[in-house]
Amino acid sequence: MISRAVCAALVSVLTHGCATDPISRQVISDGRYSMGTVLEITIEGLERQPAARALDELYGEALRLDRLLSIYDAESEISRINRLAGLGIQQVDPDVVEILRLSIAYSKLTRGAFDVTIGPLVDLWMEAADRNVPPTAVELAATRQRVGANRISVVSGDSVSLAEKGMKLDLGGIAKGYALDQMLPLLERYGIESALLNFGQSSTWAVGSPAGSEGWRLLVRGPAGDFAGVITLRDQALSASGSRGQWVEIGGRRYGHIIDPRSGEPLMRARQAVVISKRAALAEALSLALLVLDAETGLALVAAEPGCEGLLIESGGELRATPGWAAATRFEPISAPGELRSGP
Repeated sequence: MISRAVCAALVSVLTHGCATDPISRQVISDGRYSMGTVLEITIEGLERQPAARALDELYGEALRLDRLLSIYDAESEISRINRLAGLGIQQVDPDVVEILRLSIAYSKLTRGAFDVTIGPLVDLWMEAADRNVPPTAVELAATRQRVGANRISVVSGDSVSLAEKGMKLDLGGIAKGYALDQMLPLLERYGIESALLNFGQSSTWAVGSPAGSEGWRLLVRGPAGDFAGVITLRDQALSASGSRGQWVEIGGRRYGHIIDPRSGEPLMRARQAVVISKRAALAEALSLALLVLDAETGLALVAAEPGCEGLLIESGGELRATPGWAAATRFEPISAPGELRSGP
């Protein structure tokens, strides 16, 4: 699971085709701060005024969801649920119910490697960093008692509860993907068939393709910040997660910002995981699970999901991918030390 630290850019837009018809294929782009990062949106096929209206609605949807889901906003619904953990059923917005339903399902799917109840463990390690002393085994065990997606109850279409006082939801590992998925109907309403929605360059929806191109071309970064390759996406969502993009030093030792919900320990090895899917929320959950699980288990998990493919980049530059990765993304490795290994 991801901590509250903002991830560095993991995927960068490389290029797209040039419009052949400047009126019907006009390109409009904007970037605005949302969900702790910059949401960049590029759309094609609309004239400037309707494109501006579409952009305003898209950014408005991101802002609406951020106000519901942010743990940094004391007035958000997630913050309210956390304050009232263990105190019974809470009535919430339907979007909160839906994202928690998905979170529970994805936790089961990933065998607990993805878990939005990670909040107490994040707090524990942040406090450890402040005092420069790692948590004790007793502290870890006690904190883990308040972690587990099976302790979230979705009571109805507008009601949820957390089983125990001290539980804490942190949706940083799924909220951006969920928001991107919710923007697709807005694109359809405006008749937009070509768009790139890019949340902090770590969660992306590639809709259609730019004029003159097979798809949207993106650079994929490796664990050391170098570039591992180029992919081309069309009508696919992507999530990229890195285990050591952010870190803290405790007692002279560096700890990564991704915590394994099952053990309560931060990941220590540097690796990068990239997953494509037809749902951005699912891609986010799977990319985090791919970081946490061993390579064979993680890649097999991703490969088993329809429409999903994944790439795992180890610290030494070794590339391991699901069998369909190269074909699904038209992957072009860049100066990789070893050949791409397909299959879990």
